[in-house]
Amino acid sequence: MTAGFSVPVTHVASRDNPLIKELRKSSKDSTAYRKQGRVWLEGDHLCRAALARGCKPVLAVFSESFWPLAHTQWAQAAIKNIVIADALLPEISSLESPAHMGFVMELPSVRPLQLGVASVILDRVQDAGNVGSILRSASAFGFSQIIALKGTAALWSPKVLRAGMGAHFALQLVEGVEPEALAALTVPIVVTSSHHGSFLHQQPIPMPCAWAMGHEGQGVSDELIARARLKVRIDQPGGEESLNVAAAAAICLYASALVRQRI
Repeated sequence: MTAGFSVPVTHVASRDNPLIKELRKSSKDSTAYRKQGRVWLEGDHLCRAALARGCKPVLAVFSESFWPLAHTQWAQAAIKNIVIADALLPEISSLESPAHMGFVMELPSVRPLQLGVASVILDRVQDAGNVGSILRSASAFGFSQIIALKGTAALWSPKVLRAGMGAHFALQLVEGVEPEALAALTVPIVVTSSHHGSFLHQQPIPMPCAWAMGHEGQGVSDELIARARLKVRIDQPGGEESLNVAAAAAICLYASALVRQRI
């Protein structure tokens, strides 16, 4: 099946190969991509999501046992194909059951903040699963930009990538932003609170806007609250004190999507 492929193929069997070392670091170190300038996408779901958004991988990596079964779509997707010994899969995986393929992508170039678009501000959100889930909700409900303030979990880490389920490729992601930079935004900032502000279902939400989601324990910082035009809370008739930040984000972003539909 591989005979007709025009993409170059390299076979790797040593754990000391430079590529294996790079992928090992990418899969184990949540911030390695910042130095490497490349991102490791493990598994066919993330790879398919990247291709659907027009991304072109630098490398496609396949296990030796999977390579003969690889669809032409996969084998022609990258500039170069790498086939590695099955025994090396645990070396380059952060999964309990390593995937049989993955892509190496160039990290998107750093772009300045887009000042007037619907955005989500992440204020020191720590949990990678929460961050990825928020990215997924943002993409689903029409928000185009994620602004991660300093102290937020690394947006391109393996855990965030898995939780995002491909949302990364539909969004502009801006990391390491200082709170002062938010002063340049031309859309209103809306913050969530467990105890302050009007109930979400009673408060007109401006669109576009920038929803601010805060630290899992401390919430949104006082500095960011001071910058906000609106403070809202989610009615919880069941009596819970607060919601998980990813769940709260999904509710708030969906409410904004409804506003957009009525405009």
